[in-house]
Order: sequence, then C-alpha cells, then structure tokens
Amino acid sequence: MDGFVNILKPTGMTSHDVVKVLRRLLGEKKTGHTGTLDPMAIGVLPVGLGSATKVTEYLDGDFKKYRCELVLGLRTDTGDIWGNVLSEEKDYPIDEAAIYGFEKTYKGEILQTPPMYSAVRVDGKRLYEYARNGETVKVKSRKITINDLKIVRIDRNRILFDVECSKGTYVRTICTEMGEALGMGAAMSFLARTGSGAFTINDAVTFEEIQNLVDEGRPVSEILKPVDFPIKDFPLAILKEKQGQIFANGGHIKLLKIDFPEGRGADESDAVSSGYFSGYLALGENNINLRQYYRVFSGGVFIGIGYVNKETDRLVPHKVFAR
Repeated sequence: MDGFVNILKPTGMTSHDVVKVLRRLLGEKKTGHTGTLDPMAIGVLPVGLGSATKVTEYLDGDFKKYRCELVLGLRTDTGDIWGNVLSEEKDYPIDEAAIYGFEKTYKGEILQTPPMYSAVRVDGKRLYEYARNGETVKVKSRKITINDLKIVRIDRNRILFDVECSKGTYVRTICTEMGEALGMGAAMSFLARTGSGAFTINDAVTFEEIQNLVDEGRPVSEILKPVDFPIKDFPLAILKEKQGQIFANGGHIKLLKIDFPEGRGADESDAVSSGYFSGYLALGENNINLRQYYRVFSGGVFIGIGYVNKETDRLVPHKVFAR
C-alpha cells in the first residue's frame, strides 16, 4: 500500500493519534505524517503510506495555508484561548484601518520569536517544559516567510484571516503581534490548515469516510494520492528501460541520454527559483547547499528521485522506489 492519504484532522487529536488510527483502519504499519498539526487545530494532515514515507523529507520547504480567528482584548500565556488568562479588556476601540494596515505590511521575510508554549528546543529542553515550570529563557527569533495574509472578516472583537506561510511559522504569534500592532491583547480562537504544499482541504478525507470505504470493501486506491503527488513541482526526468534499471541499482546516467520534457528547472542557471521552492531540500549546515531534485520515471513508472552531479554531468539517484 503506497501513496498519500490527505486526512481532514479533527480537533482534539494529535498528529500521532491520526497516524495510529490510520494504521488500524488500513492495516498499514509503515505510515508517517508530513507535518505536525496542533491538537486544537483542524484541517489538512497528509499521511504517507508504505514507500510514500520516503518522500516526506522532500516536503520540508512546502508552504502551509491556514484560516485563523483571533479574539481582541485577550492575553493568555499560550497565545490562544485555551491558555491561562493574563488580562482581558472589555472596552476598546476597533481600528479597522490599523487592522488592514497590518494585513498590508505583515508579508515577506519576517523575524518571528517562537512562543514559550511551543516545541522549540533551547539547551536540550522544549520551551513548553520551561513554561510549565514557570521558567523563562532567551528565545532566538528566526526568519519566516509570509507569502500572503488576507483579512476575511472583522466582527466586533473577532478577526478572521487567511495566511500562507513557511515552515516554522507560529500562527498564534501572528495573532499576538496583530494585537500588539493595535495596542491591545489578542489570542487565537480557531485554526484550520487549509493547505500543505500540493494538498488542499477540498480533497481531504475524514476518518468516517475511510471507515465506510473499509466496511464496504472498496479499494483504498480511491483515497490514495500517488507517491509522487506532493513533488509534482520537481522537474521530470524520463529514462529508457535499460537506463531505468541502471538508475534503480544505483547507477549514474549521462544527462545527454535523458529526456527532460519540462526542462531542467532552476538547475540550468544555478538560481533558486521561488517557483520551485518546495522542490529544494536544504542540505548541510545553515542550509547553504541546495539541490534541484527530479522525479525520475521509466516505462511510465515512478522509480525514484535524483539530482544532477555537475562535475560528472550525470543524474544521480537520491531515493529509489522501484527496482
């Protein structure tokens, strides 16, 4: 059983809970999710089955999309309504111009400080461990990228917005920073992940739908996405049958003998194209070295992921899925 299931995670479940339930429902032991979603959040949680678990490492750079609601006038220790209330304001003006001003400016590359109630490690301990013990530590800010932030609705002290952001972004922190920009507290009250890379909430499936599929004896393929589905933005490399066998056994293939129907991508100019953002996996210290990866097919079958060795001018296997 190889492929991805795009799960619509319900509230109250951890991402690991989702994996455990899916293992039980489908009888597939080799499973793994592609990115943690907090228990109180709902939405898209892609889970790889079988050989698809090998692909998850290439999805590290995928942007995520969220719909979020915040409550103005409320400060909590966690940055959301489920934390301990630190202060609450009842009477305050709502400056819609300032809200839309925040929408316009909170974009691009931004320095964001992770909240104390988070899984970020400092000196070997999770920040939430310090927070639960009443300790404070210095937390380094880190670069995130906000592709887009859009106010959907303003309803008195509640603001609904959509955001598309890079890995490592804390949406709770966006809420508190919006409050700070307005001169008041703010806490997240709702969070739904509406997209993760190639996966969207429109084609996510519920556990009830999967249970019905199993009970009715229908094939799991009805809900499975292909193994290469989330890396469709990796340029395509097509090998002939003999080349495919050599590649699958670890051999390096001369570029002149390969068909690149979509072009060579950013590899042609050594430039990291934003259009291929999720086609890159940062390698080495400080994410200095970047590689352009390729989806490799032979005989109409996805056989692996490769990259170009520029010194030898050959396609090199990075992961092999079929031999």
